[in-house]
Order: sequence, then C-alpha cells, then structure tokens
Amino acid sequence: MDNDVSAGSTSSTLGHLALGLTLLAFGIGSTGVIDNVGAADASALATWVGGVALFVCGLFAFRDGDGRAGTAFAGLGAFWFTWGTGAGAQVSAEAAGLFLLLWALLALTLTAAASGSGLLGQGVYGLLFLALLMLAVGSFADMSALGKVGGWVAAVAGLGAWYGATASLAKWPSLTGRRARGSAATAS
Repeated sequence: MDNDVSAGSTSSTLGHLALGLTLLAFGIGSTGVIDNVGAADASALATWVGGVALFVCGLFAFRDGDGRAGTAFAGLGAFWFTWGTGAGAQVSAEAAGLFLLLWALLALTLTAAASGSGLLGQGVYGLLFLALLMLAVGSFADMSALGKVGGWVAAVAGLGAWYGATASLAKWPSLTGRRARGSAATAS
C-alpha cells in the first residue's frame, strides 16, 4: 500500500513541476519582459513538458486512484499540447480568444474541484483561470497590456505550482492542506 501512495505522490509532484515550468515559460514569454522572447518561444516546452509529460502524469494519477489530479493533469496536458503544436499558427484574434476562454473554463472547474486541497492547490488553478481569462479578453479586445498582465499572473501561478512540488520533494512547509508524509501518527 505504501508503494501506491508514494507513486501517486510522485506523479502528483512531477505533474506540478511540469505545470509550474510550463506556466513560468509561457507567462514570462507573454509579458515581453525579456527582449526577443515571446509566448510562442515556449511552444516546445509546452508541447513536451506541459503536454506529453503532464498528460502521462495524469494517467499515472488515474491509475493510483487520484481522480482529481488525473483530471487536472490530463486536461492541462491536452491544453498545453494543443497550444504548443499550434503556437505561431495564423489564427484570428477572436479564434485565439475563444481557445483561451474555453480552456479558462477547465481551469475554473479545476479551481472548484481543488477546494479541499488547500490554498496553494486552489490558488494555482485560480491564478491559471485568471491568466487565461485575461489573455482571452486581451485577445478579443486587442489589448496587449491585458495580455501582459495575464502573462504575469500565469508566471505567478507557475511559481506556485513549482514551489508546491519543490516543497513536497524537499519536505518544506506548504499550503497544500495535506500533512507531510510521516508527520501523521500511525497506529501500530
């Protein structure tokens, strides 16, 4: 039984690392803060780390009986894979806005589903929802400044996901709502 728990924990930690790194790259690229680096420059990382690796983490989470993490990682893996393979394609601002808005709905669902996972878990998905919503509205309204703000929000969400995974690995304090492994009293 302990192997099942640690495998689920490992896939969840790896999933949060993949999500965090992808959100950081996408968010920083969307802000325009680094010269000659845009969101589309994160497409390879989004395809393979945010897409494929995150989707596989979702499958492992489902296998381990964690439907919440499985849904989150597989769904977000599909988002990042779709975005990464389509980045740089010529689409209308309205089509890009609709794409982001639809995936913002997934992030909203994940935010609601994470209600028992603590401030960090719910915060990452809430910030992802807010970032995608800002990017969608910015695309619809042709407001690049709102897209840049959305990029900063995505980067903060990425830092939250990265910190949560790092805290889990390093056994640092976190706001996940779960006790660290080994801190709960066990019956003999």
